[in-house]
Amino acid sequence: LGHEGSERNYYAVAFAIVGAFVFSMARRIQRIVNMEAFIGVLYIFSLAGSILILDRTPHGMEEFKAILNGNILWVTPPDLLKTFILYAAIGLLHLVFRKKFFALSYEESNGPFWEFLFFLSFAFVLVGSVQLAGILQVFSFLVIPALIGRLYTRDPVKILVGGWGIGLIASMVGISLSYKLDLPTAPLIVASLSIAFFFLLVIRAWRGGAVG
Repeated sequence: LGHEGSERNYYAVAFAIVGAFVFSMARRIQRIVNMEAFIGVLYIFSLAGSILILDRTPHGMEEFKAILNGNILWVTPPDLLKTFILYAAIGLLHLVFRKKFFALSYEESNGPFWEFLFFLSFAFVLVGSVQLAGILQVFSFLVIPALIGRLYTRDPVKILVGGWGIGLIASMVGISLSYKLDLPTAPLIVASLSIAFFFLLVIRAWRGGAVG
């Protein structure tokens, strides 16, 4: 099992590097194809490829379910320590080169090297996170808290702090409901985040006005 786990990690890292390279080149094709559509096709292709690969393994569907939902209730202290070290290292990288990375978003400059480095660091975070929390939770936490923050402000710090708060509350609600209702934890956390987004979106649309 240990050998199989290590082999899966190597494959995950290899595909992460390939994915980082593809995304770093994506800006060059956005003139001829919608970027959101391109990312959607790439995501669907990756998901289909995962199903095809896992279909040939003895426990394919169990593996696929684990990839989607993760095993967050079975995370051990060593798992948390490794994840903390990974996040801290990548956080330090982004702190040191924050001006370069911000320029990618706001100025669309700095060239392919910095784009590749950004997406590579992002890919390593995904690899480490998906193994613990699963695809559903990881992508929900990547997208939904930031979307909620941007409903009310454009200040990056406020968006970050607000996202942390929403994520923490949604996690506590999801875990509590999972315990009380005996339902899978990951989907309930994702559902809690999604409901919070839709609720706050309705309030924001009803109130109107400019975003601060």
